Amino acid sequence: MPLLPARAEFTARYFVESSTPSEQAAEVIAGEQSSGTFMALPGETADLKTRSRARVVRVDALAPVTQPSLPSALVDRRPHDGVFHRAHVEIAFPVDNVGTNLPSLLATMAGNLFELGEITGLRLLDFDLPPAYAAAFGGPSFGIDGTRKLAHVFGRPMIGTIIKPSVGLSAQQTAELVDSLCAAGIDFIKDDELNADPVYAPFEQRLQAVMPVLHRHADRLGRMPMYAINISGSIDEMLRRHDAVVKAGGTCVMVSLNWVGFAGVAHLRRHTQVPIHGHRNGWGAFTRDESLGFAFEAYQKLWRLAGADHLHVNGIRSKFWEPDASVIRSARACLAPFAGLAPLMPVFSSGQWAGQAPDLYAQLHSTDLMHLAGGGIIGHPGGIAAGVASMRESWEAAVLGVDLESYAQTHPALRAALTHFGSL
Repeated sequence: MPLLPARAEFTARYFVESSTPSEQAAEVIAGEQSSGTFMALPGETADLKTRSRARVVRVDALAPVTQPSLPSALVDRRPHDGVFHRAHVEIAFPVDNVGTNLPSLLATMAGNLFELGEITGLRLLDFDLPPAYAAAFGGPSFGIDGTRKLAHVFGRPMIGTIIKPSVGLSAQQTAELVDSLCAAGIDFIKDDELNADPVYAPFEQRLQAVMPVLHRHADRLGRMPMYAINISGSIDEMLRRHDAVVKAGGTCVMVSLNWVGFAGVAHLRRHTQVPIHGHRNGWGAFTRDESLGFAFEAYQKLWRLAGADHLHVNGIRSKFWEPDASVIRSARACLAPFAGLAPLMPVFSSGQWAGQAPDLYAQLHSTDLMHLAGGGIIGHPGGIAAGVASMRESWEAAVLGVDLESYAQTHPALRAALTHFGSL
């Protein structure tokens, strides 16, 4: 179709697989996600199309396949040539169709197009917004720079851990573990995503038990160790818990992003006075099939718009399914420019220990990250303090460009980590 008159637009890029030719499938998506439907209607006038219809910007063909990636009853009941066409498709949507409304932005870019019968594979790969439009969403309040200022950690990664065991500890036992971690000089501690307000350690009791410990160590260290306490819940619960954290002197809150939801995080961001630590649990359901869902490049931009400050990206050589190259791509996406919004601090976790630092640094060329090790710190054979030291020493070696084995000769905590975890 011809180019429409100048208007404010945002663009989205997709992988599309369809029983119809890719150009036709792209037009179906553009119509479904804007002013059109499956048949011509009198109300869709030329003026309305000019103002409100999405337009196909480009279609880059990929090799077709003979088996559909996803089932479709519509495809099954209609004759077709047995070829499933694939392409990368870019579509431009009018900003005025959406306004500053994150749920509507998602409904437009990632709504019923996943349901279309002709479509047998669809994945949102990425999107771009005009900077003036993105600015209206607010974005991260703290991001990397604000987080570093609160934690008083500069020029190196923030070394952290997760409260383990993930469930079952009482409020007092949690406080005792936090005490040991702070005594070891840890930068960052977070609750497990499974632990928000359990019966055996309610949120209020955990906060009351942990905050005096953090303050005592802050007086000793001259900085407040950052503790991302899990406030996930209803919007009212999150706001109330956030306020309790701030009143108690805390410097971070954590939420399970996918289940709190975009509108919930955006509402919290407008209220929050501390960084929002975003845990992505459930992410695999959105991305593990390459023919469906979201690529992380798009996913992290959505959470930037909502106002998260930190975002988990998995870890290299982890216990999860994701290949290392995908993890590094995700971290780079968090750090990359996007429409003038602050970058997210990528959070590496899952099966992490000192041995991964050289590879992370070599591939990222940045120390703007959190490196969280659960067993890699708490399970260090020399104890928690040695676990923290081993993580710092490995990053020192990585930045200096010194081989870990060589650096370990004069750094016993790192040497013990290499011996113990390297054999697992």
